[in-house]
Amino acid sequence: MENKQITHTARTLLRIWNTGWFAFVWIRYYNVFMFNTYRTLGALFSILTFYIVYSWLCNVYKAFRFASTDVGEIVFSQFISFAAADLLLYIECVLVYNQLRNLLPGLGIVGIQLAGTMLIALEAKRYFMRHVARQKTLVIYGTKTDRLSALRFEKILLRKYDHLFDILYTEQETISEDQLIQFIQGVDTAILYKISPEQRFRFTNLCLEMGKNFYFTPDLEDVIETGCEAKHLLDTPLMKYEYSYQNSKDLVLKRALDIFFSMLFLIILSPFMLVTAVAIRLEDHGPVFYRQKRYTKDGKIFDILKFRSMIVDAEKNGVQPSTDGDPRITKVGEIIRKTRFDEVPQFLNILKGDMSFVGPRPERVEHVDLYMQEIPQFRYRMAMKGGLTGYAQVFGKYNTTAEDKLLLDLMYIENQTTLLDFKIALLTIRTIFQKESTEGFDETVSGQINRETAQE
Repeated sequence: MENKQITHTARTLLRIWNTGWFAFVWIRYYNVFMFNTYRTLGALFSILTFYIVYSWLCNVYKAFRFASTDVGEIVFSQFISFAAADLLLYIECVLVYNQLRNLLPGLGIVGIQLAGTMLIALEAKRYFMRHVARQKTLVIYGTKTDRLSALRFEKILLRKYDHLFDILYTEQETISEDQLIQFIQGVDTAILYKISPEQRFRFTNLCLEMGKNFYFTPDLEDVIETGCEAKHLLDTPLMKYEYSYQNSKDLVLKRALDIFFSMLFLIILSPFMLVTAVAIRLEDHGPVFYRQKRYTKDGKIFDILKFRSMIVDAEKNGVQPSTDGDPRITKVGEIIRKTRFDEVPQFLNILKGDMSFVGPRPERVEHVDLYMQEIPQFRYRMAMKGGLTGYAQVFGKYNTTAEDKLLLDLMYIENQTTLLDFKIALLTIRTIFQKESTEGFDETVSGQINRETAQE
């Protein structure tokens, strides 16, 4: 309860601060150019528009999640939200007045908004850390995994959320009923990690009976069921699977948007693409572009296009995923990888129709062939055309496991809408600036993939 009170208070303060300063500069300067008459009503309309846009973007970027997000990410998400809303209203003013207006008052307010946001977010996080106790947690893992994998999961979880969870016990799902009851009674939260559906029912029932929080990792059936719709044909409940991602009208709109935005970005970014191409060429005199075979919709293979970020013949010894501090990455490559600018030539793939802006990220042929040997359901990712960005890119990382990428992408496929595409595109902007999203495979995993693909 105290957790929610802190979050609600911080959220209210941020909304008042950012909306209040926008209202100040708008009324004092921009409103007079926007409305010749009905200035008071016009000002109220503009302030309400800012508030709605700002709040919606904060919802998209999860900018009010003080418990589960670090201060830097909160501030950055807030900055994108209020700065975009500020810019939208400035553009509206310019269009209505039909003349550019001084941008400095608006920029000054953005600076004040940012300073206040940083202070509020920092103090809210500090207060949260001091006054909210960590949840005593039980982790239960399934028989299809092992204790080492469960401990690795805990390590990753605590790396970011150590202030939320205090893991007291780690047990396998074969734990006896008496021990399970004893453990659950002594904790606040249970995390069910890759347990069997049969055992999950047992554990969730106990958590519900005892009023405990619980999390669980979904399996393939859980995700596919989200694409089902209730049908009341009889007095017996029926669920029908809907192929919503095959809607012809949505596909036409998606393709039209792909063509428009790929052309727009190619025009805007063409000077930077030229500079990047020259820099790559000057560094080692090698080719500017790198082509790689990838799978897309219905198993079709195409050549994905990237700016070359590694040395020539980087994979002469076989397929080898990038690792942290990979010596094969060039100096120019290190820069364009961090900014994701190496992916920009894929706008040409989108324009051609090989890819879409948003969709399951197309994987290289060698990796998909390997993944499908271990996870046959991996082919379900190819129900839709591959994308420049996607659900797994926004909520996962470069080194996210194949199984988790599959689940993330299926969550997108089963819930795909134009609005969801727009949200993912907005979230991608934030992801570009998150270092952990480009984290490479460790040496062990990279070597294993290299050996296994070489054996095929």
